[in-house]
This record gives sequence, C-alpha cells and structure tokens, in this order.
Amino acid sequence: MVTDEALAAHAALVAKLRDAAAYAHPVGVVDVVETHISSVLLAGEYAYKLKKPVDLGFVDFSTLEQRRHYCHEEVRLNRRSAPGLYLDVVPVTARDARTADVRPHFGGAGVAIDYAVRMRRFDQDARLDQMARTNRLSPQLIDHLATGIAAFHTRCDPATAYATYGKPEEIYRWTSNNLAELRRLLPDADQPRLAALAQWTEQEFARRAATFTARRAAGHVRECHGDLHLANLVLIDGEPVPFDCIEFNSQLRYIDTMSDVAFVWMDLIRHGLPQLAARFLNRYVEATGDYAGLATLRFYAVYRALVRAKVSLIRRAQRDHEPDAAADGQALADRSYEGYLVAAEQLASVRRPLLVLMCGVTGSGKTTVAQLLLEKLGAVRVRSDIERKRRAAVDPSEHVPAAVGAGLYEDRSTRATYDELARAAVAIIDAGLAAIMDATFQRRSDRATYAALAERRGARLALVQCEAPLAILQARVAQRLASGHDASDATRDVLAHQLAGFEWPAGDEAPFVHPIDTDTDAATLAARCDQLAATLDAGAPPHA
Repeated sequence: MVTDEALAAHAALVAKLRDAAAYAHPVGVVDVVETHISSVLLAGEYAYKLKKPVDLGFVDFSTLEQRRHYCHEEVRLNRRSAPGLYLDVVPVTARDARTADVRPHFGGAGVAIDYAVRMRRFDQDARLDQMARTNRLSPQLIDHLATGIAAFHTRCDPATAYATYGKPEEIYRWTSNNLAELRRLLPDADQPRLAALAQWTEQEFARRAATFTARRAAGHVRECHGDLHLANLVLIDGEPVPFDCIEFNSQLRYIDTMSDVAFVWMDLIRHGLPQLAARFLNRYVEATGDYAGLATLRFYAVYRALVRAKVSLIRRAQRDHEPDAAADGQALADRSYEGYLVAAEQLASVRRPLLVLMCGVTGSGKTTVAQLLLEKLGAVRVRSDIERKRRAAVDPSEHVPAAVGAGLYEDRSTRATYDELARAAVAIIDAGLAAIMDATFQRRSDRATYAALAERRGARLALVQCEAPLAILQARVAQRLASGHDASDATRDVLAHQLAGFEWPAGDEAPFVHPIDTDTDAATLAARCDQLAATLDAGAPPHA
C-alpha cells in the first residue's frame, strides 16, 4: 500500500537530486517536470526519470523492485520508436539508505535506493503539445507524423491468439474502470456530463463489440505505444518522434492500432486544430488502407479524452511538488480536465453524414480540392489512384505506364476499384464522418450507384465538379508525370479519352452538383473551397 509518507520521501529525494553534486557530469540548474506517476530531472545534457511510489490500480510502482523492473521495460519498449533518446537505467545510490542525512547520487558506489531511466535531454518546446499551443504545427509535420506512426504500427508485434489483449470484455473492463475513477474524482457539478458520456460509451460499445472481435482476429491488436498524445511526441532533427510509451501495463499497450490513432486525432481536436486532425487521420488511413478501423475511432477517441481527464484530476490531487516549481504544470492540471470533457462531448456528437463525389477529368484539380475540403469538413478522402495500386500491391508513387483501358486501368480493374471505394465509403459514413470519394466518376451509372448508397445510409450527397480549360488540364498532366511523385498515371491520351466520353452530371443530378473552377491561384481556390465547405456543412443537422 502506498502511503503519504512514501510520496513525501520521494519528493524529498527529488529535492536532494536537484543538487549538482548528485551527478557525474557537468550540471547547472536542475529543473523538475512532474507527472502523476513520475518525476523527471533535467540535468545538463540528460534527463533522469524516476517513477513515483504510487499504486493507482492501472499502474503499480509501489516497491523498489517494481520501479527497477519498469525502468528497464521503459528503455526496452521506447527504443522501438525513439532509440536515440533512451540510453540506460541508472541506480540512485547512497552510502547508507537508513540514515536521515543521506546524500544520494546517480550511479557509483553505495546502496541502490531507487532507479531512473536516463535519456538524452530535448528542448521541451519541441514537444508537439507545446508546438500546438504556439501554432507551430505545420501540415507537412502532421503528414510525417501520420506516415511515421503507420510505419511504426507495421513493426509492432501482433497479440498472440491465446492472449486476452484486445478482446471486447477487456476493452469494456478498462473503459468501465476509467469511468468509475472519473465518478470518484469529478466535481459534483460535472457528474451529469459524465453520466451522459457513460451512457453513450455503453451504447457505442454494444454497437461495436463484433467489430472489436473482428479487428483482433484480423491482427490489428498489436503492441502499440498506448499513450500517444501530443505531449509524448517530440520533434527531433525535423522528425516527430513518439516517446514515453506505456511500459507498466501490457493490457494498455497491446491495443487496436486505431486506439493509438484516435489518441492523436482527439488531442489535435482538443488543441483546437480540427483541420490538422483531419489531415493526420487521412494520411494515416491512406498509408495503411485501414478504413474499416474507422468504425472504432469515436469509441476510442472518447475513451482517450476521458483517460486524460482522469489523469488531470489525479495530478490535481497530488501535492508532492514544490510550490514554486511552475515547470510541473500544476496550474494547468487544475483546469485541463474540463477541456478533455468538452472534447469527449464533441466527439460523441455525430452529425448527419455526407458523401461527396469528386467529379472531373484528370488534371482538373479533384485531389487538391478534396484535400482542402476534407480539412474543412473533418472528412476522410479515398483516392481511386491509390486504392487501385493498393489492390495490385504497387507502391502509390510508382508510375505504371499502360495504354488507355489496359493493365491496371482495364475495365475490370476499374470496376473493382470503384467497389473498393464503395466499401470504404460505407465504413467512413458508419463511423460518423463525411466521406470524400476522389475519382473521375465520369459514368452516370457509377454516380447513381453511390447516390443509392448515400440514400441507404441516410447520408446527404454532393457532386463536386472540378473544371479547368483544356490547356491547363494538359499542362497539369504533363507536370504531374514529370514530378514522378503522384499516384496518378494519367497521360494526355487518357485525358483526351476521358473528355471524349465523359457523361457530365445533368437532369436529376443537377440539385447535387457544386461546380468549382480550379483555374486560379492557390489562395482563391482555398477561399472557394472554404465557401463550398460552409455550404455543405450547413446542411448537416445532428442525428435525431
């Protein structure tokens, strides 16, 4: 059992370790960063992370042996994503642990009275939560983050068939435990809000239980990061690096990959960056093709927001830091749980879905417009060029030359690609998100199929018809092929073929058509897309 005396002793130890004499290397001022389960001493070029002697149920560091074990686990596990940050485990030693005037130091001779993870120190302003607060997160950085996490997930070990990881009953248990802790910690005034979120969680769990089972069977439950919010991501040499993964409980680390994704998505939304959240989510599912996983996204995102609310409240209740230690963020912790409650409420609220079909010949700007719209609408886009190549196990950036209607672009392949897009559209709409299908949709019959899909799913339909002069279309096609970085393989011959046989929307399709002229500068096009997004968003009342 953890006592106040144990926490007080830990605080006293941390205070003594702020003395430069405790280190075997040059040290100036030693700063301390406190969390609910650790104390991090920033000393010279290194950071030393000690685990607090706490037992919070989901984490138990109450004994010296447990803290030593989990220090080694932390180094082992975090080297998967941040090998350059995690160095080793060092003992905190003293000549005699029983004496009141103990003078602890890191390493060296003496009795081990605690253990610390030694890391390379990094600029705290380079953490992505700090960058979010100061408006320094760029779209390019978010793209790198998404593709990096996608690659990390492919390297993570899948859960073994006999383990309980990721089973619906385990997901339910952790979710219920978190809600119970929140009921204990939340002020009375916020209890009705939590009750509403608990009811939503129960209903959403029941709705997704079969999906959780299927996800596990398909190998999507892996040894992930487990605590992937923005404060655990840092920019190192221009690349976002995940650190501080869950080391203390394998049940919280072996999770659905979409649970990791939902954490980042939720935290970007909480920081008031919904456009970057949409960009992150799109880049991830585009890299992995895991559109089916979106069915679990909202459940996990609400759960993650409520976990962070709990952590914030736990930290608020701890008084183990120095009153003048502003670096520990205590003032922020006193109020930050409210932001997570708001985020959870926002994510649990689903508006009437929207299905957008991009329509136009190659080079007309469909993908550019779709990118602008998805960020404004919080939508998920599916590109036919990428899904066609995914089906053929071809890298999206690889150019695959073929005659018009041949190879990857024969009619049978095109039909299969459109079928794949339809399956993705259903998954996106079912997840409570707007879906943008980025393809030519030059055949009226294809558009009719998707219109029927929208009607069956209770989604609104929009046809965004991109237009530009012939000379501009030809120039864009040539430029795209020359760059060698786009998923499209279309040539001027393909463009001519499409123009000759395009079945432009007319008749009963007219009410759904939103034409957009893309022959303009980037700023004007962005403004036009803003206006279009506002028009589309205005027709999305909440579900009854």
